[in-house]
Amino acid sequence: MIHGILNVYKEKGYTSHDVVAKLRGIVGQKKIGHTGTLDPDAVGVLPVCLGKATKLCDMLTDKDKTYEAILLLGRSTDTQDTSGTTLTTRDTSALTEEKVTEVIESYVGEYDQIPPMYSALKVNGKKLYELAREGKVVERKARRVVIYQIRILKMELPRVKMEVSCSKGTYIRTLCHDIGETLGCGGCMESLVRTRVSSFRIADSMTLEEISQKCMKDCLMDVVIPIDAMFQEYQRIVVKRSWDFLAKNGNSLPMNAVYFENEEKSREKVDGDYMRLYDEQGHFVAIYSWNDEKKEYQIIKMFFCEDK
Repeated sequence: MIHGILNVYKEKGYTSHDVVAKLRGIVGQKKIGHTGTLDPDAVGVLPVCLGKATKLCDMLTDKDKTYEAILLLGRSTDTQDTSGTTLTTRDTSALTEEKVTEVIESYVGEYDQIPPMYSALKVNGKKLYELAREGKVVERKARRVVIYQIRILKMELPRVKMEVSCSKGTYIRTLCHDIGETLGCGGCMESLVRTRVSSFRIADSMTLEEISQKCMKDCLMDVVIPIDAMFQEYQRIVVKRSWDFLAKNGNSLPMNAVYFENEEKSREKVDGDYMRLYDEQGHFVAIYSWNDEKKEYQIIKMFFCEDK
C-alpha cells in the first residue's frame, strides 16, 4: 500500500469524490481521501491522501488556501456563481474602479459569512445543496472567516480578477456575492482556481492523466509526498528500542525514552511543543507533544501501523 500525499490538479467537471474514485482505480488501493471539496466547475490544487496519510485529511482541510477568482458584478444567482439561475441583473455603469477597489479591500480581515444553500454543509443530516435542489431554503448560521489578503490582478468592469488568501471554511463565491451586495449591484463568481493549500502549490500539481502515466512507468513514488514532510517545522526525536512497543501503541513516554537525533540542533523543550517521533530504523511513528508538568511526551496523532 502507498502512504503519502499527491498534489492533484482537479480539472473542471470533476467533483472531489470523482477524483478519489478515479485515483483508486489508477493506484489500485481503496484507502484514499481528499482534503476538502472543490466545486465541479472550479479547478486547481486538491491534496489527496493515500494509506496512512488519510489521517492527515482533517488537518489539511483546516489549512489556509489561496484562490484566483473572477468576480462578475451586476448579476446575482441562486448558486452565487454563473452556473446558477439568474435572480437579478442590475446596471453597473455607475461603478468606478476606485469604489470597487475600496469595497473589495474592506473585506480583508475577519467577517461573518453565511454559507450558500448550494454547498455540502449538512443541516439535520442532509446536505444543503440537496435541500436547495428540492426548492427549500433553510436558515444558515453565519461563520467567522478570515480574509488574509485580496490582490486585484485585473479590473475590466463589470469583471474583477482577484487573488484571495483566506482561512478554512471560506466560500469565494459567497465573498463575490457579498461584495456585489455591498456595492448595491449584486455579483457572482465567474471562475475559480485554487492555487495553494498550505504548502501545496498549483505549479507542482498533476492531472489524473499525468498520475496515471507515472503509475504505468512505475515511478509514482517519485511524486508522492511523505507524511512526515508535512511536519518539518517540528523537532525530530527518536524512541529508544526498549520503548518502541509502547510508542507504537500510543503510550506516553518519559523523557529518557527518547533522544534527539541531532543534539546540536535540538531546542529547549517548551510545554505543548509538537515533535516528530521516529523509531531507530527511521520509520515515522507519530506526532507527540511535550507536557512540561508531567515531564513526558504525549501522543497527538499516530501514523505508524503494520501493513497488512
